[in-house]
Amino acid sequence: MSAEIICVGTEMLLGDIVNSNAQYLALQLAQLGIPHFYQTVVGDNVDRIKQVIEIASNRSEILIFTGGLGPTPDDLTCETIADFFGSPLIERAEVIEDITKKYATRNRVMSASNRKQALIPKGAEILPNPTGTAPGIIWQPRPNLTIFTFPGVPSEMHRMWEETAVPYLKNQGWGKQIIYSRMLRFWNVPESTLAEKVSAYLNLPNPTVAPYASKGQVKLRVSAKASSEAEAESLIVPVAKQIQEIAGLDYFGADDDTLASVVGDLLRKSGETLSVAESCTGGTLGGMLTDTSGSSDYFWGGVISYDNSVKIGMLGVNGEDLEKYGAVSATVAEQMAVGVRKQLATTWGLSITGIAGPGGGTETKPVGLVYVGLAAENEVESFEFRFNSVRGRSLIRHFSACNALDSLRRKLLQR
Repeated sequence: MSAEIICVGTEMLLGDIVNSNAQYLALQLAQLGIPHFYQTVVGDNVDRIKQVIEIASNRSEILIFTGGLGPTPDDLTCETIADFFGSPLIERAEVIEDITKKYATRNRVMSASNRKQALIPKGAEILPNPTGTAPGIIWQPRPNLTIFTFPGVPSEMHRMWEETAVPYLKNQGWGKQIIYSRMLRFWNVPESTLAEKVSAYLNLPNPTVAPYASKGQVKLRVSAKASSEAEAESLIVPVAKQIQEIAGLDYFGADDDTLASVVGDLLRKSGETLSVAESCTGGTLGGMLTDTSGSSDYFWGGVISYDNSVKIGMLGVNGEDLEKYGAVSATVAEQMAVGVRKQLATTWGLSITGIAGPGGGTETKPVGLVYVGLAAENEVESFEFRFNSVRGRSLIRHFSACNALDSLRRKLLQR
């Protein structure tokens, strides 16, 4: 048995809103151990909604609808479902009473259009909405098919799912097994390269391993189906450990870990501190570090040295070297790292200088060329990175900051 998520609303097709409901429901279904293989977004159109129902009802046993339950003419979900299965709509007095009370608490009178929300397919159970006016339904229009409908407002849908739908599904025998996942995170390795290294694990039946890539990061989701989280963990842990050993330093963390949080943990454990000097990233690196709770334990602060006068005056960069090598150079990156470490009296100094674009690039120093400097006591080095200029300014800044953190992470682990 599998579930299918169907989100109704032209606004999602137009890109006016992000479809967060589908992600929420997918995670919830996994927690109940209910597989789902399809998600559909369909506009507010009777014929197209019926086409979706036709397809979905022949391949899935649980259909979960969100959206289209309001009082306006384009809210078509409930009446279209009823019509598809040839069921009349019945006005439910208890829904009218509930809506009337909710309007009264706001010192308002229910409008005539709201009566539409009380029209429920004959034989369907009401799925109560504690906060909004649009109830949902739980309905079995034919054997081996259960339909849930929810309003599109995420806060209303979440509460209705948790308070009514989950208990109902558990009462039907679901929730005895869960699908539990751990997300392994990697940096500075292409997805294809990592997939080749761990290819022997990509066809496991339980746990399963699946690769993902986004914004320079590669992720491997290791998922296990089991009767409890502890049992799932026992299946996942040995596989995750073997993958980590294969990946080596390319692996940096799991689940909610970020490069910044991992670097922070390493610094905290060693009792060391960090300061940063940024040019082309304009504070992106410092922002990543301070987004991590407790970063004041190890992060002292930073300097945004956009102009060369700041590089010289505050960071002690040699003016002749700036003239000879340019601000975007390994030499200047190293001196920036040494300077900020000295100024803020930290264990480590980390710097970034480069060309984030959209302009400023040359043939020898194109947009996307970035240097990272890393300094410790009696030690300094630099790293060169080249990012594709088509990625745009914000992504180049993001990748630059991430690679700076990754350079420090690897250094800390290799000592």
